[in-house]
Amino acid sequence: MSIVTALPVAELTDRIEEIFRKAGLSIAQSAAIARVIAAGEQDACKSHGIYRIEGCLRTLKAGKVVPCAEPVAVADGSAIVRVDARQGFAPLAFEIGLPHLVERTRALGLAALVINDCTHFSALWPEVEALTERGLAGLALCPSYSAVAPAGGQRPLFGTNPMAFGWPRPSGAPYVFDFATSMVARGEIELHRRAGQPIPEGWAIDTEGAPATDPERALAGALLPFGGHKGSAISTMIELLGGPMIGDFTSAEALGVLGSTSLLPRHGELILAFDVEQFARGRPGDPLARAEVLFDAILGQGARLPSQRRFAARARTEVEGIPLTAAELEQLDRFARLGLDALP
Repeated sequence: MSIVTALPVAELTDRIEEIFRKAGLSIAQSAAIARVIAAGEQDACKSHGIYRIEGCLRTLKAGKVVPCAEPVAVADGSAIVRVDARQGFAPLAFEIGLPHLVERTRALGLAALVINDCTHFSALWPEVEALTERGLAGLALCPSYSAVAPAGGQRPLFGTNPMAFGWPRPSGAPYVFDFATSMVARGEIELHRRAGQPIPEGWAIDTEGAPATDPERALAGALLPFGGHKGSAISTMIELLGGPMIGDFTSAEALGVLGSTSLLPRHGELILAFDVEQFARGRPGDPLARAEVLFDAILGQGARLPSQRRFAARARTEVEGIPLTAAELEQLDRFARLGLDALP
C-alpha cells in the first residue's frame, strides 16, 4: 500500500515554483506556471497537475520555450486585446492580458484576448474561471500539435484542441466545462501507459488505422475525435479560430516546427469574454436568474453539472490538503534539487 502525504495548496504551489526557478525561469513565469499546475492537483485533475512538470522541463531543456520571456500586451481601444507571449509559457501571458480583456468587455459588452507565440500545456478552465470570478462569461480554445485523426482518416492532423466555457453564477461555483475535442486528452493515454493499463477501445487507432487498446500503439498512432464527424468539425473550427484567424500555427504547423510529440507545442490561444447583463439589456428578466432555472432543471432530473466533481475536490483539498504519493513527492524533490539535470 503506497503512502500518501497531504500537502497544503500553498506549500505545493511553492514547491512547484521552486522547481521552475531552479530550471532557469523568471520569478513571474515560475509563479504563473506553479499556480496553474497546483490548481490542477487541487481539483484532482491528475493529467493537468504535477504530471505536466516533466513536459515543461523537457521542452525548456530542448530550447523550445523562452524561460524568462516577458509578454507584451497591446490594447488599442478595440474589442481585441493582443498579447505577444514572446515564445514563453501561456499562463503569464494570460495573466498580463486578463485586466485588459475585462476592461474591454465591460466597455463594449464583448471582447477577445489573442495570445500569440505561447506554449500552452494546461487545462483551459483557469482562463474561463478567471472571467466568471469577475462576473463575465467566457469561452477559451486553442490548437495543439497533430495527434488526432479526422473522422474517417487514419493519420494525425488535428490537435486535441480543447475548449472551455464558463458562466458566472450568483453564488457557489460557476458553470464550467472544459474538454478536449479528442475522445480523451493525450495525457490520459500517457497516464495509462505509465500505469501499465490498457485504454478503452474507441479512444485511438494505431499506425495502420486499426483500433488500439495498448497505450504505446495509441501514442504512436492517432487519437480519435469525440462524436465522430461532429467532433471532427468542432476540432476544425478550433484549428481555424485558434490558428489562421489569429495569425498563429495550426496543429500540423506546430508539430512541423516542434518536430516531436514529446515536447510541448508553440501556438496561439483565443479567449472570448461576454458581459451577460449588457447582452440582455432591455429584455425582460435577469439573465443570471433565468440561467439558474435551467441549471435547477438539469439537476432536478438527477443529472449533474460539468465540473461538479472538480469543485468538490477543490473544496476538500482546501481543507485536507492535496494527496501525493511517495513517488510523486520524490519526483518533486528530484526536480527541485537537479533542475534540468533531472532529465536525461
